[in-house]
Amino acid sequence: MTTEELVAVWRDVITGDHKSWVLFEHGTCVILMDPEDDLAVQATGLLREFGPVQAGTPAGDFGTIDLDAAPGWAVYGHHNDVLTYVAPEEAGDEPSDLAVGLLGRSKRDQDGKELTVVHVEDKRPR
Repeated sequence: MTTEELVAVWRDVITGDHKSWVLFEHGTCVILMDPEDDLAVQATGLLREFGPVQAGTPAGDFGTIDLDAAPGWAVYGHHNDVLTYVAPEEAGDEPSDLAVGLLGRSKRDQDGKELTVVHVEDKRPR
């Protein structure tokens, strides 16, 4: 998916006009409930800590959410505000929660190591 397509998905999925968020290259979105001065720096710090997968720890855990506002799934891990999008075309012909979750976790791990910000959605009051 292109960055523009991912941004459109997250805009549809994230409810609440007041939530600022940051999107990373492989589809991981960090929602900033208490935004600080530099949203990208804040989100990068959260993803650096909560993105990489470490087997046998809470960092290896995941769950899936079937999205209503967009086709596909959001995969969550051990931080409630770090979510990774998995599109239907990425999941194969008969996707299972396990397959979707593993793919989303892998994408989160990649984003958590590379930390490449591709979009910042600043919803703070002006």
